[in-house]
Amino acid sequence: MDGAALLARIDALARISERPGMLVRRFLTEEHRRANELVGGWMREGGMAVRTDAIGNLIGRYEGTAPGLPCLMLGSHLDTVVDAGRYDGMLGVVTAIACVETLAAGGRRLPFAIEILGFADEEGARFGATLLGSRAVAGSFDRTVLDRIDDDGLSMAEALSRFGLDPAAIGQAARRRDEILAYVELHIEQGPVLERLGLAAGCVTAISGATRYEIEIEGEAGHAGTVPMAGRRDAVAAAAECILAIEAHCRAQPDLVGTVGIVESVSGAVNVVPGKARFTLDLRAPEDAPRREAQAQLLSRFAEIAERRRVEIRPVKTHEGRSAPAAPWLIAQIERALAAEGVEPHRLPSGAGHDGMAMIELTDIGMIFLRCAGGVSHNPAESVTAADAETGARVLLRFIENFQPQRVS
Repeated sequence: MDGAALLARIDALARISERPGMLVRRFLTEEHRRANELVGGWMREGGMAVRTDAIGNLIGRYEGTAPGLPCLMLGSHLDTVVDAGRYDGMLGVVTAIACVETLAAGGRRLPFAIEILGFADEEGARFGATLLGSRAVAGSFDRTVLDRIDDDGLSMAEALSRFGLDPAAIGQAARRRDEILAYVELHIEQGPVLERLGLAAGCVTAISGATRYEIEIEGEAGHAGTVPMAGRRDAVAAAAECILAIEAHCRAQPDLVGTVGIVESVSGAVNVVPGKARFTLDLRAPEDAPRREAQAQLLSRFAEIAERRRVEIRPVKTHEGRSAPAAPWLIAQIERALAAEGVEPHRLPSGAGHDGMAMIELTDIGMIFLRCAGGVSHNPAESVTAADAETGARVLLRFIENFQPQRVS
């Protein structure tokens, strides 16, 4: 439970990377295998039975007072984005192992089993499909993604076979509802809220749902010097007005965030009035109803802008993901653990996606956020202090020790 020891393990795991000088560890690579071997060794040392399932998830099980009891499931993912930070995902797995090690060192068994999962793929960095490990466990794996191709021209099905797994057997990774009491994940916040509040940890209320659009605008190209301003059908100007409308709408709504990550003038030139433009929209909120209402209002606003500016605006939805609310009974128990460890309970949503978005199809979910420096994530500058890592571990252990299942199978 020592914070420095936790960070030392994370440092060791971060040294397993596909590329020198940066952290890259993708699904079904040799580095994925090596990470499973290293973390699996820590699990065994901590008193757990260890296995790898049909999708490549690493699973450590610590039995309860009797063999075969339903389990409290803990963990996070072991894969990374390209040029990643070392705490995103890994902190949750390593901390959960430390908690079980502490129980085992004291010879303690609980009236439920504990399973720790190191999910094989949450980020989607190799095949462009996210939450693969947790979707397999939840029984919602989409087999069409097996045909996806990586940058080297290798399909996911072929990569599974090379890893020693059978693509036809992925369904065997799915778990039954009566086997699982809840899924709880400790994770860095990936945002600045806890740091600004001076809190080491907090309780997540929901993982935000997300809607994404690719939006194309068609106006009329013209000579920059000869087309009067009043007569222009400028696609970029229309895009700019749409983008400002997104910003204004989202600023006015609590917990609603809108991001335009890509803007381009199609076939643009310095001396041409833009005739075509494209931009993207990523809209997120911890509750689905406000996000859907925002979609409707923004699309209506785009239509008004299109009519007034005499351009055509064509929005195409590319993604729709529901929010994943944390279970109130788990929130209550997490908050009691926070308070018992001297951390003022604070609730906050997660704007980033996590494995809980898949696991909620199987069981109730809860999350503990840990403060990270500057809210920086998906970046080598990710940083967590040893003191905060220890606080997070103590909160998680306290939660485990006092865990009261809502249902017992």
